[in-house]
Amino acid sequence: MGVRKRSLGFTAVLAASGLALAACGQSSGGGGDTIELTIAQNAIAGGKNAAAAEFIANWVIPKFEEAQKAKGKDVKVKFVPSGVDDEQYKTKLSLDLKSGKGADVIDIDGIWAGEFAQAGYIKPLSELVGPEADSWDGWQQIPEAVQGMATYEGKKYALPVGTDGRVLYFSKPVFAKAGLPADWQPKSWQEVLDAGAKLKAAGVPVPIQINAGTAMGEATSMQGVLPLLAGAGGEVQKDGKWTGASQPLKDALGLYQKIYGGGLGDPRLQQDAKGRDKSFQRFAEGEVGILMEGDYFWRGVVNPKDGIAKMDDRDQSVGYALIPAIEPGKGIRGQDFVSMSGGALRTVNPHSKHPKEAFELLAFTLSPEALKEEAKNGSVRVTPRTDVNKELLAGDPLLTFISEKVLPLTAYRPPVAVYPQVSVALQEATSAVVGGTTPDQAAADYQKKLEGIVGGAGNIAS
Repeated sequence: MGVRKRSLGFTAVLAASGLALAACGQSSGGGGDTIELTIAQNAIAGGKNAAAAEFIANWVIPKFEEAQKAKGKDVKVKFVPSGVDDEQYKTKLSLDLKSGKGADVIDIDGIWAGEFAQAGYIKPLSELVGPEADSWDGWQQIPEAVQGMATYEGKKYALPVGTDGRVLYFSKPVFAKAGLPADWQPKSWQEVLDAGAKLKAAGVPVPIQINAGTAMGEATSMQGVLPLLAGAGGEVQKDGKWTGASQPLKDALGLYQKIYGGGLGDPRLQQDAKGRDKSFQRFAEGEVGILMEGDYFWRGVVNPKDGIAKMDDRDQSVGYALIPAIEPGKGIRGQDFVSMSGGALRTVNPHSKHPKEAFELLAFTLSPEALKEEAKNGSVRVTPRTDVNKELLAGDPLLTFISEKVLPLTAYRPPVAVYPQVSVALQEATSAVVGGTTPDQAAADYQKKLEGIVGGAGNIAS
């Protein structure tokens, strides 16, 4: 079944005006016992996320319809393409869901989940679908930490579509020059600093790169302050309260001070508009010893085939380690090691006229068969399912490491509307410390900003 192309301009007009691209389960007449479903993504053949659009249209839909027919059901599925920027897509979804329209099965960014749940735009799957939602056999293959991305206030609102993880990368040739081991795995922040000191003594220009400042935007949060906050036992939000000038935040900012105030990092990179890309290039050239990044760095930056700072010897020269807690057992949930993850979700529209069949379609897209087939369309990535990852990622040591070691201990950003503003305030706090402000002062200034963002001191726990 082919995908009918839409012009991006037309799609954008629909998004801006809030007109629904498809109504839930609507039949075009006649119908009889035919069940009509729609599935929507921000993807379009020949445009944005083209491979995903083609996979849904050309593989998922015919295979699902065939499977339903074998069960005695006449189900027809239509793919609803889109090809706009993420904020336009979010606006369109919000307007559709608010007005009772939209496709039966929809994709959302994991960070929108709480906001959509609070607004009533999405509902717990068990309420919509029944016990089948909780008894789906795929849950047994998804680590609890990853399930958390699809969970809000204890209830599952969606299925995780994909995820990632953050680690410490290090240059093995550079480590060898400094007398550091090729199988390095620090167990505390002090051990990271000690390695940085040896790298500095060996003449490495940038011993440690941990993103800071506002120029790097969300990369500072996800590859910087949030993993460090988790490593100090803190979370940006917990039990409905936002974390203010707490000890974990002061500890996280204190590590920034030790790195950038102690000559172990380059403060100028943190202020440069292209600082993150420059840090990638300098790592590839052997000028950065330790770099905190997500698996994107491995897949898309130093990838020997088509990376933006490709390293032909990536598999031999790039090492990786878990991000340690400040001290063993002092991370969130009493963990020795921590990480942060992002990801997307797929859910059922509460206004679907056929919620059970819509969930079956949703679950089918996350079946082992579907995930393995989808991987043929592009680069291999971490899926939410451990059973699929064991097979798909067998040839990639870093992605296997992410799946097996990182995902069970990872954490996610709070999926609420004000988070982006909170994130900017955290970025500003790191920028202040890199610029010479004390961690205590930067934490106090952050809490003042936080009070203005989240509605006062009553919503903050220090």
